[in-house]
Amino acid sequence: MQLMTTKSKKKGANGGSTIALNKKAQHDYFIEERYEAGVALEGWEVKSMREGRIQIKESYVIVQNAEAFLVGCHISPLLTASAHTHPNPMRSRKLLLHRRELTKLIGLVERKGYTLVPTAMYWSKGRAKLEIGLAKGKKQHDKRTTEKDRDWQRDKQRILKHG
Repeated sequence: MQLMTTKSKKKGANGGSTIALNKKAQHDYFIEERYEAGVALEGWEVKSMREGRIQIKESYVIVQNAEAFLVGCHISPLLTASAHTHPNPMRSRKLLLHRRELTKLIGLVERKGYTLVPTAMYWSKGRAKLEIGLAKGKKQHDKRTTEKDRDWQRDKQRILKHG
């Protein structure tokens, strides 16, 4: 008898299996547009991501020299990593975007109050993709309003269900 251990793959709205989600982004920002970007990774990072050892909660995207970079993303190296590599879990990773998308994002980010935040990381056709959102920061009263609306929707569903 052969025992097989598999991790359950969560299918998201973006089609692939989800690696990491940034739920804090929805709470702290109004996400106006979403873009899909590839990520330039090293081999040990891909292996660690397959094990689910990634955290994008405190990460953000910066644009410099007409290139986009993911900063603050933590990918923990595996214990079985090769001895000839020296993994840096917090290194900046280049985002792979089309030139026209990048120029559009540069123009939008330079406007007042806009930033780029990673919202999700997932597999698409065997490649790691990062969903980034063009976001505007929420004020404290906006966060309370969002929470109040979410509670009302939950209560409304409960009332409709029980009659």
